[in-house]
Amino acid sequence: MSADQQHLLRAVALARANVAEGGRPFGAVLTHNGEALVEAVNEIHLSQDPTAHAELLAIRAASRQLGTRLEGCVIYASGQPCPMCLSAMYLCGVERVVFAASNAMAEPYGLSTATIGQQVGLPLSEQRLPIQHRPDAAMPALYQHWKNLHAAE
Repeated sequence: MSADQQHLLRAVALARANVAEGGRPFGAVLTHNGEALVEAVNEIHLSQDPTAHAELLAIRAASRQLGTRLEGCVIYASGQPCPMCLSAMYLCGVERVVFAASNAMAEPYGLSTATIGQQVGLPLSEQRLPIQHRPDAAMPALYQHWKNLHAAE
C-alpha cells in the first residue's frame, strides 16, 4: 500500500470516528516530508465555530510547529476541501492535497461545498453575498509602511 493510500485511509478512519462521536464525516492528516505530523477532525459540533474544519485545524496545529509556511506538507482529507480550506492551503504553501470523497459524491448527503466554490469564482458584483469595495486613501500608505517594516526579512 502506498503512503498516499495509508494517510488517506487514516483520514477516512478519523472521519468515521468523528461521526461516532456526534461530529461531521471529515478528518484530515497533514504530513511533513512524508511523515504524519498532525491529525484533525471537523469540530464544528464541539466549538460551534463554522471554520473548525479538519483541514484548517490541521493547518493551525502544523503552523504552531513549523511556522506559517508549510512547504513539504501534504494534506489528506476524507472529503474534498471547501474553498475556505483550499484558500488556507494556498496561503500557507501546502505542497499537495489528496481527498477521498468528491463534492459530487457528497451532494446527495448535503455535504458538498461546490456551490460556494462557484460563488467565490464569480466577479464580486455577481456573487450572491453583497460585497462592497469602498476604497480608503490611507490604505496604500499603511501597506507601504508594513512593507518597509518587513523589507529585511
